[in-house]
Amino acid sequence: MKKYLLVFSIAFLNPLLQNLLAQEDFAIIEKNINIDARGLYHNLNKTKDTLVLKSDTKINYVYSINENQEREIDNYVDSKTYKLPLHNLSKGKHVFVVRQSPILFVFVIRIFGDSPTLASIDEE
Repeated sequence: MKKYLLVFSIAFLNPLLQNLLAQEDFAIIEKNINIDARGLYHNLNKTKDTLVLKSDTKINYVYSINENQEREIDNYVDSKTYKLPLHNLSKGKHVFVVRQSPILFVFVIRIFGDSPTLASIDEE
């Protein structure tokens, strides 16, 4: 009977512990859902630490404004694809503006925390 109790307790507690110990996302994106925004693919990569921009036409310019009304990103792109690492951004809300002449696309990325660091132990 004790074996069954142990097996059932492990089976029910395992998913609960996995949710509690799971890593938090580095960032989330609030996409622009406007019909005109379909021309620009804007999403985060799988690890959610890089913004990926793709379009059929050239992307001219990308900038972001943080919660303190400061520009942290201010880049000329002139390409159809662009990957922007988010590690250098401060925590909080960032409003991104992507310019494709003559259209401006606006969306939000929220940075939650520091990037995860992996520790390694070197044995001699």
